[in-house]
Amino acid sequence: MIYKDLRDFIKYLESKGQLKRVKTEVDPDLEITEITDRISKAYGPAILFENPKGSSMPVLMNAFGSYERMSWALGVNKLDEVPQKLAELLPDGEPGNFWQKMSTLFKLKNIADYKPKEVKNAPCQEVVLTENFSLNDMPVLKCWPQDGGKFITLPLVITKDPDSGRQNLGMYRMQVFDDTTTGMHWHEHHDGAQYYRKRQRQGRPIEVAVALGGDPATIYSATAPLPPQLEELFFAGILRRQAVEVVKAKTVDLMVPAHAEIILEGYVDHEETRWEGPFGDHTGYYSLADYYPVFHVKCITMRKDPIYPATIVGKPPMEDCYMGKATERIFLPMLKTALPEIVDLNLPLEGVFHNCAIISIKKSYPAHAFKAMSAIWGLGQMMFTKMIIVVDEHVDAQNMSEVLWKVFNNVDPARDIMIVKGPLDALDHSSNTPRFGSKMGIDATKKWPEEGHTREWPDDIVMDEATRKMVDEKWKEYGLG
Repeated sequence: MIYKDLRDFIKYLESKGQLKRVKTEVDPDLEITEITDRISKAYGPAILFENPKGSSMPVLMNAFGSYERMSWALGVNKLDEVPQKLAELLPDGEPGNFWQKMSTLFKLKNIADYKPKEVKNAPCQEVVLTENFSLNDMPVLKCWPQDGGKFITLPLVITKDPDSGRQNLGMYRMQVFDDTTTGMHWHEHHDGAQYYRKRQRQGRPIEVAVALGGDPATIYSATAPLPPQLEELFFAGILRRQAVEVVKAKTVDLMVPAHAEIILEGYVDHEETRWEGPFGDHTGYYSLADYYPVFHVKCITMRKDPIYPATIVGKPPMEDCYMGKATERIFLPMLKTALPEIVDLNLPLEGVFHNCAIISIKKSYPAHAFKAMSAIWGLGQMMFTKMIIVVDEHVDAQNMSEVLWKVFNNVDPARDIMIVKGPLDALDHSSNTPRFGSKMGIDATKKWPEEGHTREWPDDIVMDEATRKMVDEKWKEYGLG
C-alpha cells in the first residue's frame, strides 16, 4: 500500500469503511474536538468534516486513530511488520548495533531510489499567496476550553542545520496569534530548536516551512525519534518503499513535500518571543503557558482545493497514542541490539509515551533488572521515561493485568525500587522543577538468593499440559460454548 498523498489515504480508509463524512456545519472552536474525542474514545473511524464554520477547507480528523489505520498508514497490516520490512533491506553480516544498521541502510545503493526526489511542478504550489492572506482562513482548531487560542496541531515543521545543511522534519504545535504569525513550540531537545539556537548565536533568524498534509508515512516520520544524521523524508521513503517527492519552496531555501495540502513559508525570529499557551496536551492536562519563539509567515502555497489535517490530544486513548505505538514497535529492535536481554517493550497508552515503560527481560544475573533500567535511561528520548517496570521474559509485557499482578505480588519496596534523578519531559507537571526530577525503576522479576531473597519463591499456578489438552479436546462436549 503506497499512498501518493493524504487524499489517497482518505480514499483507502473510505473503501475499508474506516472514514465517515460529516456534512453538517461544525465549529472548529471546541465542537470538532468534542465530536472527535467521543469517536476516538469509542475506537471509531476517521472523520472528514466537510463543512467547517468559517472556512471552505474540509477538516480531516482521527485518520491514524486505531492500530489498524496506523498500520495501513505505514503500508502494513500490523505494526510489527514495519521493522521486519526494514530488516529485509539489509544484507547479512552488517554491524549489530541498531543505529549502525540504520546508518548503513541509508547508504545502501539498493535504496538510493528512496531518497527524496525533487520535482519542478507540485500540487502544493497550485496556489501561491505572498500577500492578502490570513492564517484565519484555515479551520484551525481551538481544542479545549482553557486553550490560549487556536492551534495548528499536525504540522510538519521543516528546518535546516546551518552547519551541515541537513533538513529536519519535526512536529511542534503552533498557536495562531494573528493573520501572519504563530508560536513555535519546540522544546530545547528538539532538532528544530537546536538549529534555531545556532542561528541565534549568529544573530540571524532561521528559515522555516510548515507542511500540512502529505502522504501518511511522511506525517508519521515527523514524529519518529531519529538521530540527527538520518533525514525524516528519506526515512519516509524507506517506509513507503517509494521516494517522497519534494519541491523547492517559493520564498525560503527549503525542500517541502510536493503532495502536501498547504505549505506555510517564513522564518522564526532569533530574538522575538511571545506568550504561548496554555494548551490541552497529550498528558491529559493543560501544559502551562510560557514564552516561545514566533513564526512569521511570508507566503502560503496550497492546492486549489486543500484539505486541512488536524489532530487533538488529551486523555488517552487518542490518535497520537497509536503514532506512539508505531514508534514502540519500529524502534524495539534498537533496544534489543543495545540490550539483547530485552524480550519486549510496552509503552502503555496511559503513560503518554514518556511516563511509563514496561520491559520484559531474559534475566541472567543478580540485579539485571536495575542494569536494564539504567541502560534505558541512557538511550536518546528514553531518558525522559519517568517509570520503568521490569518483568521476566515469560510475562506478557503487553498484558497490563498480568504485569500489574507481578508488580503487586513480586515487589518488596525497600529492595526492588530504584529512585534516580535526571531530565524529564518538558510537559511533566509533577516535578518540583521544570524538565528535571526523579524517576523510578521497579524490579518485578522473580528474585534470586543472590539478590537477598533466601526464602523459597513459589511457582505460578499453572495447569499441567495433559489436563489442558484433554479439556481442549472435550470442550465441545461440555456444551459451554
